[in-house]
Amino acid sequence: MPAADFRDYQRAFTQHVRDPRAHPRPAGVPARRMNVYNELMFNNVRGFLDACFPVARSLLGEARWLRIARRFFAEHRCTTPLFRQIPEEFVRWMHTRPASAPVPDHLPHLLHYEWVELALDVMPKDTRVAGVDDSGDLLSGRPVLNPVSLLLEYPYAVHKIGPGFRPRPSQRETTCILAFRNHADRVRFIVLNPVSARLLALVRDTRLTGRGALRRIVRELNHPSPDVVVQGGRQILENLRAEEAILGTAPARR
Repeated sequence: MPAADFRDYQRAFTQHVRDPRAHPRPAGVPARRMNVYNELMFNNVRGFLDACFPVARSLLGEARWLRIARRFFAEHRCTTPLFRQIPEEFVRWMHTRPASAPVPDHLPHLLHYEWVELALDVMPKDTRVAGVDDSGDLLSGRPVLNPVSLLLEYPYAVHKIGPGFRPRPSQRETTCILAFRNHADRVRFIVLNPVSARLLALVRDTRLTGRGALRRIVRELNHPSPDVVVQGGRQILENLRAEEAILGTAPARR
């Protein structure tokens, strides 16, 4: 078969696999064999989606979930050959889907929240960091955030979404969450208030000591009682260290 003809055949084959209703079966391929291949490919992809997004699947129902999965399979051009990254591609597609594929406003955010567990589970990083003092003073030292973590912000309380709570757009509620993998390789989620989220952002993005980060928050809030903020922040950091979200301290930068 000439190279040009083979490329045309490959294109027709893959188009039919993606969307059998829109693209005819390539000439010369028995329908029964083609159907087996179609279902094998789609079911592999759907299996990863089903496993990663159980809450979204249950809320949408099997029929609607299947239609969305079929549309993703037909339309999206994945940038990776790895099956384990298909859920991330699905989340990306859902955030950029055409207006002709409407879904509840909260759904893309719920999907991202569900995907985070997989993302942290397979993140190729160690939860321990060399040179960290796991019992160091969290105010005078620089708190060290678990490197296998994500500081997240959503416009909905995604951790509450389920059969008993399907938020409407009028129920938007900014929600900050720290997701991380602990030393036992379990993914954990902690809901944060705005001050705790700001503190962790400073820990992640600056080289400030714990006290320095909290003093910056005092200035940002124009808080009348700096000592209250600092002592409250110390307790927040201690609680996060107990959860292995904060690993300990590094020496203060001089």
